[in-house]
Amino acid sequence: MRSLNILYAFLGGAIVGCSAALLLAPEKGADVRSKLCSILKKKGIKISDDEVDQLVAELASAEE
Repeated sequence: MRSLNILYAFLGGAIVGCSAALLLAPEKGADVRSKLCSILKKKGIKISDDEVDQLVAELASAEE
């Protein structure tokens, strides 16, 4: 009986973890880039989509 309770606890935790991951997952990269571009344009900074892609690539390489 105890091992069955452990199995139920594990399955319940897995379900809660998967649900939280789906709800809290970040947006797609393309969506983030377009938001970034629109925010910068509102601030008066003119930037093209290609320049945003280059900026993201530079930031990603700097993290490594």
